[in-house]
Amino acid sequence: RRSKGITEFVPLPFVHNQAPMYLKGESRQGPSFREAVLIHAVARLALYPEITNIQASWVKMGPKGVGVLLQAGVNDLGGTLMNESISRAAGASTGQEMDPEGMHAMAKASSSSRDPRSVYQRTTLYQRADEARVAASFGAAPLSTG
Repeated sequence: RRSKGITEFVPLPFVHNQAPMYLKGESRQGPSFREAVLIHAVARLALYPEITNIQASWVKMGPKGVGVLLQAGVNDLGGTLMNESISRAAGASTGQEMDPEGMHAMAKASSSSRDPRSVYQRTTLYQRADEARVAASFGAAPLSTG
């Protein structure tokens, strides 16, 4: 493969609101929502078939943004997080943590009868996770902060 082992492309929109670089006047604002959607869509068109997975940062884009990105060519939502702090410290208003059930529901919400989507957990090598792993993740204890 020409990708030399690259399995995904992950555009990470710059969250500028409280970023020190931005507050000092040393950077521009992060991309608009439209620009973020366009970079994901263009990545799908430009990188395929060498890189077949385009990942959305649900932390930066939020659940509604992810729904739009899934319609614009994204096929991966990354993974669950616990106590994400980098984007939050920079001023992001979404995405501190999400359990597997929440990830599944967020992905499923973008599916419709006109555009049905297969939603499944994957491994780091983009294979379907086995049933035992999925069951364990869905049955895990709630995330805790302490």
